[in-house]
Amino acid sequence: MFKKILSYLYPITIYNKASKISKSLEVTYYNGKKMLNTANTNYSYGSLETILKKGLLEIGQKEINTLSEILILGVAGGSVVHTLINDFNFKKPITGIEIDPEVIAIANSHFNLQTFQNFTCILADAEEFVQNDKSKYDLLIIDIFRDIEMPSFLFENEFIEKTKQLLNINGYIMFNIMLLDENKDGLICNYLSHFNSLDYQIKHLKKVEKYNDLLIIKRIS
Repeated sequence: MFKKILSYLYPITIYNKASKISKSLEVTYYNGKKMLNTANTNYSYGSLETILKKGLLEIGQKEINTLSEILILGVAGGSVVHTLINDFNFKKPITGIEIDPEVIAIANSHFNLQTFQNFTCILADAEEFVQNDKSKYDLLIIDIFRDIEMPSFLFENEFIEKTKQLLNINGYIMFNIMLLDENKDGLICNYLSHFNSLDYQIKHLKKVEKYNDLLIIKRIS
């Protein structure tokens, strides 16, 4: 409790460990709130939680409550799972794909992710999972980072086409993008070119945070 109080004055790191995927995973109190960070960015419960919640609000709580199953690529500390269940009262199945077992250990021990009955976490590479998955989903949340970098496969044609195949009619893709290089606009343009048909509706929310854009894509037929 004392560290939590002190965090209103300055950040207090209570856990720090490297993994095979991340050089640094930190659990930190800031302004009384516990969050998961890497060396250079927030992974869960800070600005990232705000970004993804804005996207969900854009879809709308009434619409989210009509969905049957959600897939999350990139679980990290699980803040979007908490948001869906606690803020949007989502009670149906949520599946999360996370490549880093150390991240999930942190999510369970520090953020109680394992307590949610309707959430299933699968330790897997998201690229490989998408290639092999035959299920269909009503919401696909893509939130994959390695520190401040986004893996290149997220913008490759094969991965994009496979994610489209996972989507039910009237289902959504919500893609959190943080790109710091000058080719950002080109990568986003190429990504969206896969949805340029009457089968999809696209919303591009620019600078939801300083460096983050959100793409919200609905399959309508």
